[in-house]
Amino acid sequence: MKTYDAVIAGAGIIGASIALELAEAGLHVALFDAREPGREASWASGGMISPAPENAGMIPFMPMSLASVALYPDFIRRVEAASGLNVGYRQKGAIDVLLDGDVQEELTTVVALQHGVGLRAEALTAERVRAMEPALTEETQAAIFRPDEASLNTRVFTDATLKAAQHKGVEIHPHNGAKSLWKDGNRCKGLTLEKDHVAAKWTIIAAGSFSAKIDGVGPYAPVQPAKGQMIALRCEAIQIERILWLEHKYLVPQFDGRILAGSTIEYTGFDHDLTAGGVELILREVMRMVPGLAGARIEETWAGLRPDSPDHLPIIGPTDLDGLLIATGHFRSGILLAPVTARLIREWVIKEKVSVDWSRLSPMRFLEGSRALHGKA
Repeated sequence: MKTYDAVIAGAGIIGASIALELAEAGLHVALFDAREPGREASWASGGMISPAPENAGMIPFMPMSLASVALYPDFIRRVEAASGLNVGYRQKGAIDVLLDGDVQEELTTVVALQHGVGLRAEALTAERVRAMEPALTEETQAAIFRPDEASLNTRVFTDATLKAAQHKGVEIHPHNGAKSLWKDGNRCKGLTLEKDHVAAKWTIIAAGSFSAKIDGVGPYAPVQPAKGQMIALRCEAIQIERILWLEHKYLVPQFDGRILAGSTIEYTGFDHDLTAGGVELILREVMRMVPGLAGARIEETWAGLRPDSPDHLPIIGPTDLDGLLIATGHFRSGILLAPVTARLIREWVIKEKVSVDWSRLSPMRFLEGSRALHGKA
């Protein structure tokens, strides 16, 4: 039986980022994954680093989102230096395209909301936005520009973070996932794995939508998979510089010339299948924004499983089981929140205090809610 300072269940971008932070703090760390590391939600993501709340329910973790955006440049510098890989980081901003409805009212409301939560946002006329992005449809009425938003190549980023963690001494164990928590009374001693078990002072669950499948984790992290279908397009006739949004559909330009189009939100269990309806919905909406994409070549299609919690907020922090930490439920914000999640877990492990309030995201909110529902103290 091996013993570590910290063991992490899940080797996606969240687990990899935590492992890197802890290793840089001098801890002996091991990552365990049931599959090939980095090939689930992290690999499938569109790669936007966007703190803008998509709805009012996202406002509670805005301080964490903004903190993560601030950490990103240094985090990428460290990852690229340790891995030798370029992760394709682009900070060119994002544009919300408005095509119909009461455009002026929406402009005023959304810009005021985004200013209120600490974001830079600017209302643009149709003429200005089409001067910035000429490929946009002539039906564009107005837009909202957020200059601080960025994107990256998530596949390279996840691989680079894993490579950087390994360079710092992290052991990575593919195809040996966690089956259950290894408990002794009120303490979590480590993980029972598919092939053996490991001991650690700190056990961290970062297995994305598979977290609740680990025996003993469900009460703290009742996550379920939310499938998102994605399409990679290539069109030499179309030039897009910035991330483009139309309601919940988006286009993300990549350094390699591809344009990523997404996405859907589907609660269909652990199902990675592409559907005609999902692909049609994505293509229809992105071509409303950029009609010239009708001539684009479809280079690749795929689907990923995002970890969604009952209240759609991340689940991050300590539990009532000594030594057990949770870092999952990031839903559509895993790439965005990776640096701050890793930093806060590191702070808790080293000092048992954190620099950003994470109480609203505590895994205890589900356990306490269940106890209250069943009348238990």
